[in-house]
Amino acid sequence: MQRGIASRTADRVAQRRAAHQLLDVPPVFVDPLAFRILEPEDAERITTEPGMLDRVRAGGFLRAFLSVRSRFAEDVLATAASQGVTQYVLLGAGFDTFAYRNPFDAVHVFEIDHPATQAEKRRRVEARGIPVPSNVTYIAADLGEVSIREALAESSFDFTARAVFAWLGVVPYLELTAVEATLRAIASLPTGTSVAFDYGIPRSELSFLGRLAFDMIAQRVAAAGEPWKTFFHPAELQELLLDVGFHHIEDLSGDDINERYFAKRADGLHVGEGGHLVHAGV
Repeated sequence: MQRGIASRTADRVAQRRAAHQLLDVPPVFVDPLAFRILEPEDAERITTEPGMLDRVRAGGFLRAFLSVRSRFAEDVLATAASQGVTQYVLLGAGFDTFAYRNPFDAVHVFEIDHPATQAEKRRRVEARGIPVPSNVTYIAADLGEVSIREALAESSFDFTARAVFAWLGVVPYLELTAVEATLRAIASLPTGTSVAFDYGIPRSELSFLGRLAFDMIAQRVAAAGEPWKTFFHPAELQELLLDVGFHHIEDLSGDDINERYFAKRADGLHVGEGGHLVHAGV
């Protein structure tokens, strides 16, 4: 993140989620607010030419992954809510719209994000006339400077109750020490707390075509001032999760994601090999 500037990659993610609503039938992730959260000119461009972001083959894989990871996190929350969990924390919320279409009356949503990005999101929400429910709390915090516990302590978050954390599109942009500190903080919360997040495997583990896609996207995010920093081998990540206090770990590879969410699609939409989705519980 560049100080004082809203995340450009978060905006691009939101644009791809919006394009998914038009390009992919049926969508794996339905978001009726996907276009309203965008800047009007971006919404118009994507409505007119929804494939504009996918001029290279990797674009479709990326759109599928960015969409399905939101579906994955909300599936985790739905299960937890049915078991009585009433707190949902979006770490690095970006332009996620769940808080404004939350179907669970008992679930309070806490959005933590960099101050500049959160300010831009709130401006858009107000400008578009999107109602903000009373069970939404915004927390502007740079987690590079304050801990999750310190950020949440400024709110009504109940540290004695279970929670679900959604941490999407953040891990690759952090140093390893920050990733570990965040996971350790979440694992210190009551039994039944869990986190849904995504990560990438190292470039060296990818196929030739996978490395080409990796290089293309890595160059783009670096040019936006938000370079990738951290990757994991699945076994290394599992060891870290166990070490900091998680006991129930589900790690979905690209093949696993395709089998669960994209099987038998007529349009062939699927994710590539580099991204994993994880659900880890305390």
